[in-house]
Amino acid sequence: MSFGDILNLLWIILLLVAFLPMFRQQKVQVFRLRLIRRFEEKRGSRLITLIHRQESISFLGIPLSRYINIEDSEQVLRAIRLTPEDMPIDLLLHTPGGLVLAAEQIAAALKRHKAPVTVFVPHYAMSGGTMIALAADEIVMDENAVLGPVDPQLGNYPAASILAAVKNKGVTRVDDDTLILADLSFKALRQVREFVHFLLEDKMDPDRASFLSATMTGGLWTHDYPIGVDQLAQLGLPVSAGLAREIYDLMDLYPQPPQRRPSVQFIPLPYGREKETR
Repeated sequence: MSFGDILNLLWIILLLVAFLPMFRQQKVQVFRLRLIRRFEEKRGSRLITLIHRQESISFLGIPLSRYINIEDSEQVLRAIRLTPEDMPIDLLLHTPGGLVLAAEQIAAALKRHKAPVTVFVPHYAMSGGTMIALAADEIVMDENAVLGPVDPQLGNYPAASILAAVKNKGVTRVDDDTLILADLSFKALRQVREFVHFLLEDKMDPDRASFLSATMTGGLWTHDYPIGVDQLAQLGLPVSAGLAREIYDLMDLYPQPPQRRPSVQFIPLPYGREKETR
């Protein structure tokens, strides 16, 4: 084999390595769309997925962390606009949160949709994800899934903690920058509390809506505090446990990027209790 033949073979191998992830991603996308359509036909609804996790999406296989952003809100709002007013909307939600503006736009659009809206949470929907879930008529979760508080954050600090620090130390003993942050924190807390109340006001009585909006936004918990199904039900939210098999199957089509050493391994088969026969 000549040097030129070896060089051509190397180029072919390089092209295959570069484009194989792209072809694999397209194949996964086809499976996703088929499963989404099957789920829609089963429930007579439009299914929208809002899933944020690391995924190898470029031809170089570089993992990118995702959060709720303006692009997400544009796409979700477009999907809602394309949905007839009398057609239910199902939203598969898996996200650590993200931009408040984008989350509020999505939540407001879901609330205004005239047909029932159901949010499915297989693992977690924190911060802005919880805000979106609060807009739903029904929240269906895995029994171990969680939501979280929606208290606003200013930089690295919770707004409620900034106000608490100024109150404890005294206005005369903090600098101007801290006072400005405190003013912004007061406004942010009021704005988010009012918006959450807007999301909840047609799902419960006014007193319960006021209590819940203050609880979820007021800094009672840390921002990453996990609120499980039982606690959410005690708070009065329309939540239940038990997801359809299709939800888990769809989540399997949004895999984390492969690692050299996997953190978790198991045989992906259900085990029965029958004794093994040899």
